[in-house]
Amino acid sequence: MPKDKFTVALSDKEIDALVQITHKGKGNSALVIMHANVLLNTNDNNPHRMTDREVAEQFSISKTTVNNIRMTYANDGLDAALNRKTQITASMISKITGEFEAQVIAAALSPPPKGKARWTLRLLAEHCVANKYIVTISHTAIGDMLNTNQVKPHINAYWCIPKENDAPFVASMEDVLGIYTRSYDPLCPVVCMDEKPIQFLEDARERLNAKPLRMDADTKLPIPGTPVRVDSEYVRNGHGSIFIFTEPLAGWRLTVAKDTRKKHDFAFLVKSLLDGRYRHIEKLILVSDNLNTHNMSAFYHSYPPQIAYEMAQKVEFHHTPAHGSWLNIAECELSAIARECLGNRRIGSVELLNDELNAWQSDRNLRQKGVNWHFTAEDARVKLKRLYPDPVFK
Repeated sequence: MPKDKFTVALSDKEIDALVQITHKGKGNSALVIMHANVLLNTNDNNPHRMTDREVAEQFSISKTTVNNIRMTYANDGLDAALNRKTQITASMISKITGEFEAQVIAAALSPPPKGKARWTLRLLAEHCVANKYIVTISHTAIGDMLNTNQVKPHINAYWCIPKENDAPFVASMEDVLGIYTRSYDPLCPVVCMDEKPIQFLEDARERLNAKPLRMDADTKLPIPGTPVRVDSEYVRNGHGSIFIFTEPLAGWRLTVAKDTRKKHDFAFLVKSLLDGRYRHIEKLILVSDNLNTHNMSAFYHSYPPQIAYEMAQKVEFHHTPAHGSWLNIAECELSAIARECLGNRRIGSVELLNDELNAWQSDRNLRQKGVNWHFTAEDARVKLKRLYPDPVFK
């Protein structure tokens, strides 16, 4: 689509002012001098007028910049054209009123049109013009407006949202938050556990290894080597699960990958902790989600009743509420595993995964990385007030 043609008919007074700017230059920025040259050389009253392309080539700028300088002069006068810093002129800004901003934000926060997955900036711009909110506007101007108002229609935030007035949720939440306020007790440690499903993937073709960097003999600067090349095709080798047990106040964690996530897997790992690291403790305070495999019935499912009873007497369960897995500190560790250890790598077997997890946990345990938990029951009673039921007895 051709650009609009704007008339630049400079008066004698304006020509004299521009000549003074281009010849003396003192007190003016390079941008103002360049704009003055553009206006002088594209003056429609000048018989030796240069074309926009010729001016753009002479001053090493784009034709769009030349056209925009002329447009600013035509719409807003000489001073605006000389001091133009953006592609949005004063006349364009005047069209973006508070009412218009409110209409754009309301549209961005509303459901997208039928057949569209989400609002895009171009779609919002078309919507505004179609509904006659404004005569014309670019998608970049829409983007600037939304950024200013911190509206991001392309981002969805996913939350586990409990229902309001949920007494069971509140009871479990405050129980777990109370556990986190306890001081460190080596005879009664607080351990959080969780698990994460994982798919084992293997490369279908051998990767091409990266070539190392080489140094340029003249500049002594590194010459980039060839990056690792990975084929998009892969082989599925089944599924597994990553179990994690972490003691936040001690800066310690144990990560183990299993082919399954059944009751006996959970019971086996708990028993290994009771027979190993925690063999001398009086009670193990275990915070976990309320999955049906994470309870003392798993002990009786997996071991003889005498052993299961001993385990049950030594472990005190505290379950996070449904839709409240964020209350489990072990989720913070799983997030760190996903970022630092797994990434976008393909790991084809449980053995290889355990090797990687062992290296990750050894480094993290050596550095005694802990979790500084701040959220308390007092905070919850304010920030999550809607979850608390109205008490019968006040």
